[in-house]
Amino acid sequence: MANISEYFKSVGQGVKSLLTGMGVTGKELVTPKITEQYPENRKTTLQIADRFRAELTLKYDAEGHHKCIACGICQMNCPNGTIKIDTKMVELPDGKKKRKLDKYMYDLGSCTFCMLCVTTCPQDALEFSNDFEQAVFTRGKLVKQLNYRPEPADAPAPAPKPAMSPEELAKIKAEALKKAEAIKAAKAAAAAKAAGETPAEAPKADKPAGDQPKNDAQS
Repeated sequence: MANISEYFKSVGQGVKSLLTGMGVTGKELVTPKITEQYPENRKTTLQIADRFRAELTLKYDAEGHHKCIACGICQMNCPNGTIKIDTKMVELPDGKKKRKLDKYMYDLGSCTFCMLCVTTCPQDALEFSNDFEQAVFTRGKLVKQLNYRPEPADAPAPAPKPAMSPEELAKIKAEALKKAEAIKAAKAAAAAKAAGETPAEAPKADKPAGDQPKNDAQS
């Protein structure tokens, strides 16, 4: 009698376990799938998380400008020399000179994706993209130049000055010649003063005859 009760008890436990398993299976049948059918769904439903770090990039605005000022902080903070920055000096329209970014080289093959470059950038000029398709056949292709876009001009070039007329040129030449003669005369006066020379005294005017003293013979 005990064996029969144990038999039916084990059968009940088996049916319960089967129903539990079928419940889990039925629940998963209606649950949205999270497995990506790559590469079949590359252009349709493939979704990569925004927080995924795949490649370092420069942030560009709608006009094609980036914020990098070539300060070198990201290069100094990179723990394994992944970043190398080259700079150049350019002349602005107002005549001043400014240091600008020439080449921003990034080695994806040695990057540890630590984000020290992104978090320490004072201009917020860097970010990591989630483009994970970075497979290449040679390591040299993993070294990339991030500022690959041509930079727009910072300011329009100044308009050329119109040519001056012959009258204006003659006037400018006469003023320059007059100024040069004045400078030459000033230098000559200064040299004479330094040599101790004084201008010649003007001859004294003769007194009138009526004012001369009379001689004793005439008196």
